[in-house]
Amino acid sequence: MKLYDSMTHILQDARDQQREIRFIDGDKDESVLTFAALWDRAVTLLGALQEHGMQAGDELVIFTRSNKEFVIAFWAAILGGIVPVPVAVGISEEHRFKLFRILRQLERGTLFSETELVERLLEFADANELTEIRTRLEDRTISMNKVSTGLTGNVVLADPDKTAFIQYSSGSTSDPKGVCLTHRNLTANIRAIVEAGHWQADDQSLSWMPLTHDMGLIGYHLSVLAAGMNHAVMDTGVFVRRPLLWMEKASELNATQLCSPNFGYKHFLKLFERKGLEGIDLSSVKLILNGAEPISWELCESFLNALAQFGLKRNVMCPVYGLAEATVAVTFSEPGQDYSRIIVDRHALKIGEPFVEKEADDQDAVSFVKVGRAVRDCRIRVTDDNDQLLEDGMVGNIQIDGASVAAGLYNDIEGEAALFSDDEWLRSGDCGVIVDGELVITGRSKDIIIVNGQNYYPHDIEDVVARIEGLELGKVVACGVSSSGSHTEELLVFVLFRSDADSFRQTAIEVTDIIGKQMGLQVDHVIPVQRIPKTTSGKIQRAHLARDYCNGDFADYITSMAGENGSEVDLDDDKLVREIELICSDFSKEHRIGPDDNLFEVGVSSLTLTEIVLAIDERYPGKVDISDLFDYPTIRELARFMER
Repeated sequence: MKLYDSMTHILQDARDQQREIRFIDGDKDESVLTFAALWDRAVTLLGALQEHGMQAGDELVIFTRSNKEFVIAFWAAILGGIVPVPVAVGISEEHRFKLFRILRQLERGTLFSETELVERLLEFADANELTEIRTRLEDRTISMNKVSTGLTGNVVLADPDKTAFIQYSSGSTSDPKGVCLTHRNLTANIRAIVEAGHWQADDQSLSWMPLTHDMGLIGYHLSVLAAGMNHAVMDTGVFVRRPLLWMEKASELNATQLCSPNFGYKHFLKLFERKGLEGIDLSSVKLILNGAEPISWELCESFLNALAQFGLKRNVMCPVYGLAEATVAVTFSEPGQDYSRIIVDRHALKIGEPFVEKEADDQDAVSFVKVGRAVRDCRIRVTDDNDQLLEDGMVGNIQIDGASVAAGLYNDIEGEAALFSDDEWLRSGDCGVIVDGELVITGRSKDIIIVNGQNYYPHDIEDVVARIEGLELGKVVACGVSSSGSHTEELLVFVLFRSDADSFRQTAIEVTDIIGKQMGLQVDHVIPVQRIPKTTSGKIQRAHLARDYCNGDFADYITSMAGENGSEVDLDDDKLVREIELICSDFSKEHRIGPDDNLFEVGVSSLTLTEIVLAIDERYPGKVDISDLFDYPTIRELARFMER
C-alpha cells in the first residue's frame, strides 16, 4: 500500500472505488453509505460547519450515538482542516463530566451532537450549577438535527505535520489527556496496519468496537477504508444486547476481518453456551485481531473450540498490541500462523531480570500470549527503570519509537515530558519481554485498570469512593488484576478498615453503589485491609495488594462473604419475582439485589444488566427487552409487566 500525505488524500482516492460502509443498528436495521456518498455527505456537512464560522485548526467535539453521523462528521472535519475530537456518549455522571472537562481544555472547541443529547447536557449543567459550561454549550454547539443542507464546503489540503485529530483515550476523567495525532502519524500507522494484516480490497471487515475507541476508529474504519475494503460497523450497544448477532452477521456478510478484546469473546460465549447458533458459516474469516486489553489464552481457546464446528479456523486468532500514544498499532502477530504463549513463574517478573519458565500445571505458573513483532515504521525496545536497553529474555519497560508515535499531548507540556525518555522514546507504561523475536506483555508499570476494553485510572475511582462519609483518599485503593481463574480483569477496591465485620458489610455496599452509579463500573470485590502498603515517599503500592490477591491472601475472606451473602438471602414469596431474583444473583457477583431495588442504582454495570435481561429472555422468550428496564426498573415491577 502506498503512503499517503494526508487523510484527505485517502478519502479522495476511496471515493472513486465501488465500495461501501454498512451500519448495523439491529437485526433488521441497517443502512449503507458508499465511499462516494461519504465524500459528498462530508463535503456538504463541511459547508454547514464553515457557515457556522468554523475554520481550519478549530476543534469539533463529535458526541453522537449514531455511527453513520459520526463517520460523516469526522470526515467533514478532516476535509476542512478542522480537528475532530471523538467523545463517547456514556450513561454515567463521570462521562458527562469528562466531556465538560474536555470542552474546557479545548481552545476553540465546538460541540456537534443531537438536539436531545444537548438538552440533557444543559439540564445536567443546570443541576450541577455549572454556569460556565451552560454558556459554552449555548454559544458553541452545532445541532446535527438543524444543520443546513445543499451547501458545498471548501476542502483544505492539510500539512502532513498538522494535527489531524485529538484522541482522548479512555483513562482519567478528572484530567483527560488528549493525544494529538498528525496526518503523518495516521497515514504511517494505517499503511502499517494494512500491510501487517495482509488486507486486500476484496476483503470484508466487521467490527462492533466503538468508533470513539482507537481500535474501532483507526483499525476498523480508517484503515479498512484506506485498503479499499467493504466494511460493516455494528453498533456496540447492539453487540452488548445481542452478542450472537456478531457471528450471524459475520456469516451473512462472508466477513474476512474481525476484531475483539477479551471481554467480547467472554460476553459472546456466555450466551452461546446457553443458546447456541445454527446455520452459520465462518469459513471466510481470515483474521480476528485480539487486542485492547490483556489477552487470555484460555478464553481464546474456548472461543476457537466453540466455533470450530462452523468452520472457524484456529489460525485466524491474531494477538496484537498498541496504544493511543502510538496512534494504535505497535505489534502484529503473523497472519495465518497459530498464536502461541509463554508459561512463566508469576513471581519472577521483576524489571531487569529474566523470566523463569514453568509447567502449565504448576501453581505458580501464569501464561502470556505473544503479540507479534513491530509493525512497519515502528521500533520497540525493553529497558530497565533507567531507560537502559535490556537483552532479549529480560523483563522490562516497553518503549516505542517511529513514525506513528504521537507528537504530544494537547496543551500538556508536563504530561508530554513524562511520556518520553531523554532520547525521545515513548514510554508505553507497559512491561514485557522479547521472546523469539516477539513481544510478550507481562503487566503494566502504570496503574491503569482495564474493564471491558476501556481504561480507567485508579485515582479517579478512589476519588469517587472518598466521597463516602468516613472514607478519604489514602484509605481507599482501586486496582485491576487478571487472576488465573478470570478471563478478564477484575476490579478490586481495598479499604483501610479496622472495625467489626458488620460495619464493613455496609461500607462495601456503599462503595459498590457509588462506583456503579457515578462511573458505570461493577466492582468484583471490596476487601478490608489493616494496612495499605506505601513507598517511603508515601506512594500507594497497588501492585502489592494485587499480588496478595492473586496469591490467595484474601481468599478466606471472599469465601466467607459469599457464604454469608448466600445464607442471608431471603427470597420473595412471589414465584416470578423469586425466579428473577435468583437470575440477578447469578450475575451481580457480591451484590444482593432485592425485589424493590432500582436496578440502575444498585451498582451493577450496563453489561451486567444486559446479561440479566438475556437470561430472563432465555427462560421467557420475547417477554422482556433491555429497554423495558427503563419503565420497570425493579424486579417486582418487571415481574408484573411480564405477567401482563
